[in-house]
Amino acid sequence: MSFRLLFVGDVVGEAGVEAVAGIVPGLREGLGLDVVVVNGENSAPGGRGITEEGSDALLSVADFLTLGNHAFDAGGKFMEREPRVARPANLKSGLPGRGWGMFEAGGARVGVANVLGRVFLDERMASPFEAADRAVGEMEEAGADLILVDVHAEATSEKQAMGYHLDGRAQVVVGTHTHVPTADDTVLPGGTAYATDVGMTGREGSVIGFDREDFMALFLGRPRKIGIATEGPVIFRAVVVDLDVEIRRATGIERLTRTWPAS
Repeated sequence: MSFRLLFVGDVVGEAGVEAVAGIVPGLREGLGLDVVVVNGENSAPGGRGITEEGSDALLSVADFLTLGNHAFDAGGKFMEREPRVARPANLKSGLPGRGWGMFEAGGARVGVANVLGRVFLDERMASPFEAADRAVGEMEEAGADLILVDVHAEATSEKQAMGYHLDGRAQVVVGTHTHVPTADDTVLPGGTAYATDVGMTGREGSVIGFDREDFMALFLGRPRKIGIATEGPVIFRAVVVDLDVEIRRATGIERLTRTWPAS
């Protein structure tokens, strides 16, 4: 049975949420999508974290959300009662929410997990590799037909290593966090669709979705508060993955870019 999945890269701010809400319904119909998964960890109005309102807006057009290192910057207690959101599985215990979830769509049971890298982020963090192993094992035990793992990490090497580590066990391994898309989308030897970073859904002409003048001031030694970009169209970046449910392998992955509002 063929199956088609769309994964949308880091959604930045209210403009990013609006773009997802405006673009995804047409893609579902036009591309015959079975599942849409969105990284929403920057979807809060200030660009850091996720609010319950933002989660609801994204889940009105998507099936599942993943997060990252900013998961709790805008609160997050709602995650305890929202099974369609996964925060990193290797965060310290006691935080709201869960590191993976499952749902049914397109005749398949789909598992989605989120892990947070350590390199250049927090070396004290629990191992994302061990967390991914646990999450994949638990999803397999729960009867998942297809598994997606969002690796939210800074280092390309850490994400590539995770791709090979999970090759043949997870059907999709995608990287998020840097907001800059990489050109290495491929199907690994074991049948896992992989991309080091999907890129962001945020304002064009910004620096990773934030005001470019603020970032330039920071790097030129005149630090100031970095605000979210508020002008210009939104660039929507995603990957489309084709899968074969029977053999539990990806058969293709390709990048998809749109502009909102549509020109």
